[in-house]
Amino acid sequence: MSKIITLKDVKQNEEFIRLIDACNECLKILGYTEHGIRHVGYVSKTTENILRTLGYDARTIELGAIAGWIHDIGNAINRKDHGLTGSVLAYDILIRMGMPPSEVTQIIAAIGNHEEQSGTPMNPISAALIIADKSDAHRSRVRRETADRRDIHDRVNLSIKKNYLAIDKDKKTIRLVIQMDNTSATMEYLQIYLSRMVLSEKAAAYLGCWFELVINGNVINRRRPVDTELKPQADETKVSDD
Repeated sequence: MSKIITLKDVKQNEEFIRLIDACNECLKILGYTEHGIRHVGYVSKTTENILRTLGYDARTIELGAIAGWIHDIGNAINRKDHGLTGSVLAYDILIRMGMPPSEVTQIIAAIGNHEEQSGTPMNPISAALIIADKSDAHRSRVRRETADRRDIHDRVNLSIKKNYLAIDKDKKTIRLVIQMDNTSATMEYLQIYLSRMVLSEKAAAYLGCWFELVINGNVINRRRPVDTELKPQADETKVSDD
């Protein structure tokens, strides 16, 4: 019989606890940044905040928080296509916990589509999860015991002193603000995160917003929709390539 499953229920579920621990350990062996409680806690809370700020109902917000908490469990099996693997794992556990299939399908669509290689925002939870996950770059993600500035992932994350999302519902803008020191550079950040930022743009568009990436005070991506820039405005001069 279906029942209301909360984020607290999911956090206390032994299977999810072990899968998150295994995910973090597997990625540690592969040399990736932290993917344990710190990361899933950030993604869960940020997904929740995005949906709340944009005015979604309480249950959608809670489902978003749940999706954020368990989005990476597929890494316990394999890094490649971990979103797809994780969605299958999550479906079985959530159904056995008693969550209605209509809610489970929203969560697994979000988990299965959060990877930049093949993901597409499928519902509000999915879109918010993508932005939350891809925004988590910060020095606190680097594992102290294996930190190596010769590795571009560690170097970029170690250089990020501040990182936050600013959501303006009225202006329909989701802005990712990053402050980096000079131990890395914007170009290095983009080497790693460009495809993730492109997916974040698509996710923000699904939510009816524009996504802006701001690094050290500079707006990196376009602010206006593409179709408004195809033609010169009345007060603009078209420059010939000749």
